[in-house]
Amino acid sequence: MKICATCVLPQSFPGIKFDTEGTCNYCRQFFGKGRNKAGSQEQYRKKFLNLLDDIRGGDSYRDRPYDAIMAYSGGKDSSSTLKLLSAEFKLKVLAVTFNHGFLSPQALTNINTVRRALDIDHLMVSPHPTALTRAFRNAIHADCFPPTALQRASAICNVCMNLIKSLVLIKAIEMAIPMISYGWSPGQIPIRSSVMGLNREMVQKNQWAIAHCIQKIMGNDARPFLLQKRHLEILSANRGNGDRHAFYNVSPLAFSDYDEDRIVEEIRGLGWKPPKDTDTNSTNCLLNAFAAKVHQERFGFHPYAFEIAGLVREGHMTREAGLKKLSTPPDSRMVEWVAKHLGVDVP
Repeated sequence: MKICATCVLPQSFPGIKFDTEGTCNYCRQFFGKGRNKAGSQEQYRKKFLNLLDDIRGGDSYRDRPYDAIMAYSGGKDSSSTLKLLSAEFKLKVLAVTFNHGFLSPQALTNINTVRRALDIDHLMVSPHPTALTRAFRNAIHADCFPPTALQRASAICNVCMNLIKSLVLIKAIEMAIPMISYGWSPGQIPIRSSVMGLNREMVQKNQWAIAHCIQKIMGNDARPFLLQKRHLEILSANRGNGDRHAFYNVSPLAFSDYDEDRIVEEIRGLGWKPPKDTDTNSTNCLLNAFAAKVHQERFGFHPYAFEIAGLVREGHMTREAGLKKLSTPPDSRMVEWVAKHLGVDVP
């Protein structure tokens, strides 16, 4: 299969076209903008620091239990983000972990180790295993996720991401927490989205998009993880009307100097250890290898190709390292173990 000579996207990736030198249209568009990486990082870092000044201003700062709520998976990127928010930016953070039943034992240990080292309050949400198993099984052949979502992550991963995004939003509304943070890498999120304000209308629109697919996959099992009418009423009564921002979504790794090896070394200082039972594209999830294999079988490209291509273009990863991540076969025993737990055939 032909692969872009500059990044790692294969010819099976949706909408891809190659020039005479073998470079894809995604790379040509990226480099054709004359990007100033350092300037963009500094711009959004300043935007984030200005946001911190606003959050810390006023009387509500002393009364507020938390400055930020963060979706914390226990992986390297989310652990690094949690460290940035707490240790570098001195924010009061509530970490929330969505335990989907397939977290590596080492990831569970890392979650407790890191949050204790940083003195972070932590909430673990563990939905009923039967409901999630059914959801992951249904997601394999689901056709409700938008094409752009499936270009960036498998359908199974989209289930988890949408549930945790909705869950932290609910907690942010109920606890009046102004900042929602994720451990997205620079390959997962464009820098222009790294500090993004959300008003009531945007929250409602985003929630509708999540509910549209999740309810098809999960039915009534999805209700505890979706916004209810009362949450929108809270927003209307307190904030987020018109042009006012109800919350800010923040992804600090997008405007930081991202390097996987450096990140791992830094969080090792907190007691974090790499799991030995996950695939090359995850440091917390036992389900990931199965989800990636199913995605490749159905769509013909690796679900991490988009993220890794972005990291390669940005200079955060070499093309050779990216190709190795995508080409390393998953542990067949782990894929078989997951398939057995889900009650499906091995892809």
